[in-house]
Amino acid sequence: MASQIQLSSWRRDMAPWLVIAALVIAFDQATKIMIERVFSYGYSIPITGFFNLVLTYNKGAAFSFLSAASGWQGTLFLLVGIAASGFIVWLLSRHGKQKLFSAALALILGGALGNVIDRIAYGHVIDFLDFHWGGWHWPAFNVADSAIVCGAALLILDELRRMRKLG
Repeated sequence: MASQIQLSSWRRDMAPWLVIAALVIAFDQATKIMIERVFSYGYSIPITGFFNLVLTYNKGAAFSFLSAASGWQGTLFLLVGIAASGFIVWLLSRHGKQKLFSAALALILGGALGNVIDRIAYGHVIDFLDFHWGGWHWPAFNVADSAIVCGAALLILDELRRMRKLG
């Protein structure tokens, strides 16, 4: 009986965060599928004076880190993504009642798994959001990357709020 109550509590605490992660994954994968169907590799459509949609592939990590390596990096980033996701699920299981912290982790989890899916399915991550200014282009990214960055920003905000309470 006690184990049933603990399991029920765990599900209740985890469910909203896993739903957020699943929604990030779904939106990320849907946008990547759409771009892949409409664009050929390297094709770019200007949307504004500072933003294009472009289909590109990233075999590396953030900012194309190690993308030119001989291929071992794909396995490394796949393993890191899976390990980070497992660690995040563990953190959520312990801190599911902390809303801002858990929302941040859920965004990071969804983003990490969105990119893990790409690495498993294609051997690279599909990127398509291209911001630029004065001839300088930020490295292309995707919805998963955006969720990871937003989650990281929320983690910083959560920590700043926690520090303010302690001080």
